[in-house]
Amino acid sequence: MKPFENNGTDLESGMEKERNRSTRSSTKGVKLQNPALLSGLAYCISSCSMILVNKFVLSGYDFNAGISLMLYQNLISVIIVSVLNFLGVISTEPLTWRLIKVWLPVNVIFVGMLVTSMFSLKYINVAMVTVLKNVTNVITAVGEMYLFNKHHESRVWTALFLMIISAISGGVTDLTFHAVGYAWQIANCFLTASYSLTLRRVMDTAKQYTKSGNLNEFSMVMLNNTLSLPLGILLIFIFNEVDYLLKTPLLRVPTFWLVMTLSGFLGLAISFTSMWFLHQTGATTYSLVGSLNKIPLSVAGILLFKVPTSLENSASIFFGLLAGVFFARAKMQERS
Repeated sequence: MKPFENNGTDLESGMEKERNRSTRSSTKGVKLQNPALLSGLAYCISSCSMILVNKFVLSGYDFNAGISLMLYQNLISVIIVSVLNFLGVISTEPLTWRLIKVWLPVNVIFVGMLVTSMFSLKYINVAMVTVLKNVTNVITAVGEMYLFNKHHESRVWTALFLMIISAISGGVTDLTFHAVGYAWQIANCFLTASYSLTLRRVMDTAKQYTKSGNLNEFSMVMLNNTLSLPLGILLIFIFNEVDYLLKTPLLRVPTFWLVMTLSGFLGLAISFTSMWFLHQTGATTYSLVGSLNKIPLSVAGILLFKVPTSLENSASIFFGLLAGVFFARAKMQERS
């Protein structure tokens, strides 16, 4: 893969501008007149709930088929988006073979990102997952430097350094440390960074093969989730989840299906509410709220799942969350 051209444009801000254009062009007859506060609350609640519900399914129910959970969630997203498109509430680009071929490489990364997230969440508590996810920012920043020739200010690198320190200290003091879970989370950080770095170029290329010459957020949701279905089925057989699904009694429990279905709705809700919130506010507020949102999520994860912790680990987690907020503010000032 050839290095990406920078052209003086920040990757993250470019993606946010594209998302703003996509929001305006993808809805038909739907006017978002709600205040920014309501959209922000909806985004925070859906994003927090999604992680907590996934953790509950994987750990609370002790469900050992994370890929199957991902597959079911993505299937729900495809069905809902298809229905909304049929009713004319939203518009999506038709899935042509040329568009699929362009999008498939980034979709493979997307599936890997979701699968590793499920596996890590199975073994690691929610608070440590949020702190370890900060490593993604470090990898992305290094990738921007080499692929886009983008140079960050010293305060951004300071925040990234604090994130690394908090992740290391959090892992060392983690009373529920699980090597397998940490390995999956590290893999998830690399895949998430790879996804964000490659998405922009793929989006620009994919727009050349769309009917409208544009690729809105709903079309990307449809592309990612539709293409993930055959890949997910393949991974279910590779990881031998079929035998587990045939034997587990959970699939005969109605409440379990209710919780799984809820997780699918929440997954799609994140896409909708994030676009809504970004449209009502902007990239600056969106980024900062996303960082602040990790604080109640971490506290809720510790309390709801009764995670044993120590003063040192709690301090490391809080330090990591503050580093995330500091990073968001540094990025905001860097753009201005």
